[in-house]
Amino acid sequence: MSDLASVMSWLGIFVVCTPLLLVVVLGISSLLKWQLDEQTITRSVQAAIISGLAAAVAILVLMLIDGTRHVVINMGAWVEIPYYHFSIKFVFDRLSVPMAILSFLLTGTIGAFAARYMHREPGYNRFFVLYALFTLGMVVTSLADTIETLFVGWELVGLSSALLVAYYQERPAPARNGLWVWIVYRISDAALLLAAVVLHHMAGEGDFDRLLGTGPWPDGRASLSEVQALVVGLLFLVAAAGKSGLVPFSGWLPRAMEGPTPSSAIFYGALSIHLGAFLLLRISPILECSVILCVVVVVLGLLTAVLAYLVGSVQTDIKAALSYACLSQVGLIVAEIGLGFRYLALVHLLGNACLRTLQFMRAPTLLHDYHTLENAIGDHLPRPTVPMKRLASARIRSWFYRFALERAYLDWWLTDRIVAPFVWLFQRLDALERRWTDFLSGQASRESDQMKPYSQIEELS
Repeated sequence: MSDLASVMSWLGIFVVCTPLLLVVVLGISSLLKWQLDEQTITRSVQAAIISGLAAAVAILVLMLIDGTRHVVINMGAWVEIPYYHFSIKFVFDRLSVPMAILSFLLTGTIGAFAARYMHREPGYNRFFVLYALFTLGMVVTSLADTIETLFVGWELVGLSSALLVAYYQERPAPARNGLWVWIVYRISDAALLLAAVVLHHMAGEGDFDRLLGTGPWPDGRASLSEVQALVVGLLFLVAAAGKSGLVPFSGWLPRAMEGPTPSSAIFYGALSIHLGAFLLLRISPILECSVILCVVVVVLGLLTAVLAYLVGSVQTDIKAALSYACLSQVGLIVAEIGLGFRYLALVHLLGNACLRTLQFMRAPTLLHDYHTLENAIGDHLPRPTVPMKRLASARIRSWFYRFALERAYLDWWLTDRIVAPFVWLFQRLDALERRWTDFLSGQASRESDQMKPYSQIEELS
């Protein structure tokens, strides 16, 4: 290994270790009940983010100097048995390096904002522990070179996101909505896990270097047949749809706004909501193997963009409106990926993440600014005209308004048409099991076992 390659390898390890060290410092202090003051927490966050960002930028500069487009850091095989091995590998290429730099840049910005926004909050330390977990998850996911490594980062992002939605746990609404987000994330995680199993069954390994071709991104060519690519690609698409709020999983997006504004900015305006699109970019060589899969991706992306535009147009809460505006752009990014415009989608993703971060951070003071302008001019600010008023009748506009107000009825469709039949089936099986155990034991079930399962999911309040 040359000296330059060795330097890049050590810098790459440092990039991953900085957020990991932040998690260890904040997490252990919380477990041992060592109450760190706000200034110490803030300085720890700043040191970790600045160090990781500097190392990531240094790797980018060295790659440009050396003309290298693909640097792999292998941390060794953790599990190695016949027909299966699990190794920790990280890759620095034209996709992972910009995403890692973006993750450090935006999490650092939100960290500086949150240090003031969350000042003297009772859960200040808890917020930054989850913030550190999210940062580590984003860095690991961005740099992952195996499906198992990506799954670890994917889980860290989902766990920290759901817990921060339920951050104000003393109120019932955040806890309910955090549970809703967690359930959708479970579906996404299950699809990603199944995709990993299928890939191992097809190729015996989960290394992206071999599954997606040996060429640097996006020039790799997957060694899968069209049918294999369609099967595993659909699983990846379900995982991406759940994480990025694509149709039909868009209903969790307004519920996620229950969390603090800094978490809304970093998760559902900047990074987390783009993670599904990033996954599709990473597996783009698989998409190229199936025309049907590309068509499905394009249709799903465009459908999400249209529905997000309609639903966002009737939102009265500024954070919900911004989240749907972000989702409409994510839909367009997904469509661009399906059409094969990889670099365009990457630039679109980076730009949209930065813009939405700024908008979410400005959200708390935006209404105040509007009121100031209205007081200055003595009237309401002019509103843009809606094109549909000229193109559709009042009856059609009314139908579209109700359709958008109910968020395209996606929540109703999922709960009543998908979840309810499964709940009914499991309740019948549970009753059958109780009757059988009562017969075998010769006595009725315990009183605590007679409680009916709670199957109703409350609406967003």
